[in-house]
Amino acid sequence: MDCRPGCGACCIVVSISSPIPGMPDGKPAGMRCIQLTPDNRCSIFGHPERPAVCGQLQASAEMCGARNEDAFAYLAELERITAP
Repeated sequence: MDCRPGCGACCIVVSISSPIPGMPDGKPAGMRCIQLTPDNRCSIFGHPERPAVCGQLQASAEMCGARNEDAFAYLAELERITAP
């Protein structure tokens, strides 16, 4: 499944503990990734400096739902239940 254009939920909702170019300490949940473009696309997609965790997260019907709001809610719940 391909990502829904303009969504960006995974680049906003989830925390990333590994370094990201421009965010050497990663990013907390709920913060927009500095590499997310204004049209909600990853500016380092396919580049070696993209965190491995980002490449491992794959779009799915369950995660993405039918609307961007569905993806935000699903990922927020996933973040909540996996928080330390």
